[in-house]
Amino acid sequence: MHSYSHLSTLLNDILGKEQADLQSLSPKEMYEPMSYIIGLGGKRVRPLLTLIGCDLFGADPQKALNGALAVELFHNFSLIHDDILDNAPLRRGNVTVHEKWNHNIALLSGDGMMVKAFEILSQGEEQHIPTLLRLFSKTGLEVCEGQQLDMNFETQEQVSVEDYLHMITNKTAVLLGCSLQMGAICAAAPLADQAHVYEFGKHVGIAFQILDDILDVYADHDKFGKQVGGDIISNKKTFLLLKAFELADPAQQKNLRALLNDKTISNSDKVSQVTGLYNALQIKDIASREANLHTEIALKHLAEIGADATKKEHLKCFAENLLNRHT
Repeated sequence: MHSYSHLSTLLNDILGKEQADLQSLSPKEMYEPMSYIIGLGGKRVRPLLTLIGCDLFGADPQKALNGALAVELFHNFSLIHDDILDNAPLRRGNVTVHEKWNHNIALLSGDGMMVKAFEILSQGEEQHIPTLLRLFSKTGLEVCEGQQLDMNFETQEQVSVEDYLHMITNKTAVLLGCSLQMGAICAAAPLADQAHVYEFGKHVGIAFQILDDILDVYADHDKFGKQVGGDIISNKKTFLLLKAFELADPAQQKNLRALLNDKTISNSDKVSQVTGLYNALQIKDIASREANLHTEIALKHLAEIGADATKKEHLKCFAENLLNRHT
């Protein structure tokens, strides 16, 4: 069994090499931004999951290095484009690509990263390439669909909790499931095990996003690392807000809408009053139960996987640490 620190070293080595390779390519205006965003680091959970998924089934994780690199390139492509869509000035504490260069360069560099991801994925073991490409293509489209739904929600008055769960499944969760399954494919794992490891990753991803919604409102600022209540200030449709509208009585709904539409209220008062309504409706507890439900579903799928029990336990601990990162 390979330690996760060993897998992280393998991953960082190949990403460092890719970063250097991109830096050397021309035209530099296209490739330097690609190298730049890879160099910003991040948690790199998704590509690490690809290596973990391969190791889980007893194969050499180096078999999954191309898959891991492809996952990270795709993820960074999505970040470049998301930052443009959100007009975000910072990414991982550094200037975003479109701010450092310009929008056109950012778009082209993002496109280049996605193409590069498919190129690298096609260089793996020949017998696995068709399956990997089908899964990767399907997931890529789902991530884009999730982003479009998230943008639609900004102007869509009626959004249900079910709509929201569908959106975060596509935007966030499917890439975690895909990452693990790609590793399993590289290890030639049985199809049933591939399906279970995908579902494990997907439901961990759903739980992760719901917990992130909770943290945005209830986290300790020093641990969270960003503005607490930012989703409330921006009227973002989160699990908490949509569940509050679902459970509120007519008077509470009217008050909540007034708070969201009030252009004169201070940010601190807005956060305080909306949070007070959440507390009255016990929204935090409801959201926590929903996250726990998806965690339990994930663990049921993990239990069905025909792999070494110790490795499964380590994967369980990895997921639990990911979900409990601010608690």
